Amino acid sequence: MNTLSLRGDHLTLAQAVKAAGLATTGGQAKHIIRDGKVLVNGAMEIRPGRKLAAGDRFNLVGESEWTVSR
Repeated sequence: MNTLSLRGDHLTLAQAVKAAGLATTGGQAKHIIRDGKVLVNGAMEIRPGRKLAAGDRFNLVGESEWTVSR
C-alpha cells in the first residue's frame, strides 16, 4: 500500500491524485475524477474538490490503493 503524507489538515482529491503521480497535471486529475475513475474509501467519487484527511484511502479503479497519513 502506498502512503501520501499531509502537510496541513487536508488536501483535495485532485491534489492527491496529482501528488500520487496518477495524473501529470491538475486538469488531468480533475478529468479522471469527474469520469468516475477514482474511488475514495471504496466508493466512487466525482468531486475533485473532495477534502481528504488522514486515514482516507483513494485509488484509480483497478489500481493499488493510496492512504493519506499525517
